[in-house]
Amino acid sequence: MKFTLLVGGEAGQGVAQTAEVFGKTLTRMGYYVFNYRDYQSLIRGGHNFNAVTVSDEPVMSHEDKYDVIIAMNEETLKKHGKNLKEGGTIISGEKVDVERILKELKAKPIVGNSVFLGALMRYLKLGTKEMERVMKEEYKEYARVNIEAMRRGYKSFEEGKKLFPPKSKKKRYFLTGNQAVGLGAIASGIDIYIAYPMTPATPVLHFLAQRQLKYKYLVLQLENEIAVVNAALGASYAGAMVMVGTSGGGFALMSEALSLQGMSEVPLVVYLAQRPAPSTGVPTYTGQGDLKFALNAGHGEFPRVVVAPGDAEEAFQRTMEAFYLSYKYHVLSILVGDKHLGESHFTHDEMKFKAKPKRFLVKPGKNYKRYLITKSGISPRAVPGEGIVRATSYEHDEYGYTTEEPREIERMVEKRLRKWESLKKEVMRMEPVKVYGRGRKLIVSWGSTKGAILDAIKGRDYKFMQICYLSPFPSKEVLKELKRAREVVLVENNATGLLADVIREQTGFEIKRKILKYDARPFTPEYLRRRLGC
Repeated sequence: MKFTLLVGGEAGQGVAQTAEVFGKTLTRMGYYVFNYRDYQSLIRGGHNFNAVTVSDEPVMSHEDKYDVIIAMNEETLKKHGKNLKEGGTIISGEKVDVERILKELKAKPIVGNSVFLGALMRYLKLGTKEMERVMKEEYKEYARVNIEAMRRGYKSFEEGKKLFPPKSKKKRYFLTGNQAVGLGAIASGIDIYIAYPMTPATPVLHFLAQRQLKYKYLVLQLENEIAVVNAALGASYAGAMVMVGTSGGGFALMSEALSLQGMSEVPLVVYLAQRPAPSTGVPTYTGQGDLKFALNAGHGEFPRVVVAPGDAEEAFQRTMEAFYLSYKYHVLSILVGDKHLGESHFTHDEMKFKAKPKRFLVKPGKNYKRYLITKSGISPRAVPGEGIVRATSYEHDEYGYTTEEPREIERMVEKRLRKWESLKKEVMRMEPVKVYGRGRKLIVSWGSTKGAILDAIKGRDYKFMQICYLSPFPSKEVLKELKRAREVVLVENNATGLLADVIREQTGFEIKRKILKYDARPFTPEYLRRRLGC
């Protein structure tokens, strides 16, 4: 069973906070919740909304029709009133005297969203106890006035149809993809996170900054992305576990230093949160247009890892894998997300924590060779202070001294590229491809489209192949599923079908039917079912 809610208003009215408090409350009560956030690039004004889906079963996406609309202004009804389900309810200032309650409490206008929350809880016959606990956590010194406003809103609204009960009261996690990336970095033993603010990667900067004293790592905001990535390489060279975060234009500025990583073999983890592009694009909305850029950024040939999680649990796990692979193989690891993954809230039963942080460092001997030619391509890595440790942007010999000798150059290129084979074997143990369902028709996609696809194909003759690792690419596994299918459909949030191009390059298989969406908004199950004709 499902319940759908839309909360709408202008920036500054607490739209996102309203949805988050409701979602966290329902999660604590045993429900599964998905919370989609839609907001303009404005500090005040404009139109923002959150679409929340509540279910007694796992739910991974938002919907187009709503059981309840909380309208904090008239524009919300103008834009979304047509999407109210038959028999649905509108909670607005016309039905709840928010101004009177705020005046009685001598509270600021922002507290009005708590009045609306109380009305919603009364309508669903859910009581106020759990929400009071959540508000104490969320609002801290402002909890008292918000709780009282919520109680008064509760008393001032009529009861509706009681919300269906949850199937269990099991503890679950309610978090965004960006929060999960931050937790994955902490679990990996991060020492330094460096970034310049750029939506939609900025929430990771905020999340980690708020926790740096508790978990004993450093967060730095530098003047631009060129400074960010070069500082990160310097810190990693010195032995730190480092991650940087950015979006399209910032990632473009980093590209020269990514090539420096390839030559110096200094481990580096990059979180690339895509936004619709090119150029500044649409900063606060979503898209999947940077796949080929992530696969090819930086001049020259060098190995890299590119991994794309599809939900918060995967964001947590794949972040840890990105650290592990980068520091074991001394390669660039790029974790690719987008605004939809990063700023949507997911409910997960558990967050699996498998790996223990490992730095893969050695003590240098008297004849230490940082770039020792090895069968695996992985050379012993030490840190400065324990011996002479060289890192260079020039081609070099085993000691790190610059060389222009043909045979030396050839041997070093081959050494670096040999890491591909070891990486491929390791990645194959990390579930690079996931297949859901048993239908005869196959949907192929990657990243944040996962949720809408899974919700769309429930009970339909489709299965879904999610490609998680784009580099190294799991060619055999992908081709095997493609050949089995009676029909193959590609689904992507871009205009040209980038994943289809990568699949054709890596396997020779051409996907002809494509469902592409490039209006800067994510897929919904209803949209996909219409396009699929099912």
